[in-house]
Amino acid sequence: MKRIYLSSPHMSGLEQPYVQDAFATNWIAPLGPHVDAFEQEFAAAVGSRHAAALSSGTAALHLALLLAGVGLGDEVLVSTLTFSASVNPIVYLGGRPVLIDSERCSWNLDPALVAETVERKVRQGKAPKAVVPVHLYGQSADLAPILEVCTRYAIPVIEDAAEALGSSYHGRAPGTFGKAGVFSFNGNKIITTSGGGMLVSDDADFIAHARKLATQARDPAPHYQHSEIGYNYRLSNVLAGIGRGQLQVLEERVQTRRRNFDFYVEALGALPGIDFMPEMSWGRHTRWLSCITVNEAAFGASREDIRLALEAANIEARPLWKPMHLQPIFAGYERVEGRVSEQLFAQGLCLPSGSNLGEDDLARIVHVIQRVHRIGAGKS
Repeated sequence: MKRIYLSSPHMSGLEQPYVQDAFATNWIAPLGPHVDAFEQEFAAAVGSRHAAALSSGTAALHLALLLAGVGLGDEVLVSTLTFSASVNPIVYLGGRPVLIDSERCSWNLDPALVAETVERKVRQGKAPKAVVPVHLYGQSADLAPILEVCTRYAIPVIEDAAEALGSSYHGRAPGTFGKAGVFSFNGNKIITTSGGGMLVSDDADFIAHARKLATQARDPAPHYQHSEIGYNYRLSNVLAGIGRGQLQVLEERVQTRRRNFDFYVEALGALPGIDFMPEMSWGRHTRWLSCITVNEAAFGASREDIRLALEAANIEARPLWKPMHLQPIFAGYERVEGRVSEQLFAQGLCLPSGSNLGEDDLARIVHVIQRVHRIGAGKS
């Protein structure tokens, strides 16, 4: 049987003319007209005033934190339930991540814990240098209370919206509420440029400085002159062309992934011990990934039993993110609680969610999970 991937790239065909144009005009190197156009089109799509197209979402987060002033010894509050790329750039800069637990209702960064931690740090005379909410699996975190406490103490909020393009929070795109927002176009994302990212902000000077830093920080001079350290972080004109074509089908991709989720709910929702990541009332969940939790006692098998059965059927599924405070590399950093994210990791599974899945693919996935339940229930 063919392999079913968790979330594979899905080209529409609209990308090809832009790529052909890049070749025809020999705009192959980084920068070019497609980069400029992609920035403008993306900013308009998410409702931000300015955008800088970069080589990855990680590069975007690195520059955002750098421009927010994060440096040696500075503390940055960040979600613990995330991918390591949300935390690594803090360490690149010599900062110290403070790993904050999730709230159970949305699985995202717990605003109450953020407020408590900010207040405690301020009383101790060491306010956090930044807060990084991560919008998980296609759903926005509850931003309003996070922004309220951060505004009170002039702490910049840098939103990691790498997984949440196409979602909404009270009618606006997450990634556009804080000082800056970070998006990813990695191959498994809802739209892709194969590799790439975008940094957005309403602050024109912030984005202009990010563009300079991303282009080896070259000063405006006819010769090569540098007055600050720079990075090779700009997106290529070819990949930007792919992004322009992908952006045109974003809404279609969101609707398809939401239909995948609805298929899973209809087929699996009545099984004991299976629950789904909730969609909160504050906005739209893109269902970039369809995520379940498995209560082993009720279901008759564990999350890992399901994953292994799917793998045996040549179907890719993955556990939820292993919390950063459980990662060996981040074990020495401060954490604030952790029980919610630990339980989600222990019980959570991401099911195949690509917008290129057919109903036969979805039925095959569901059949395996139903079979695991029947076998488990028969043993009890």
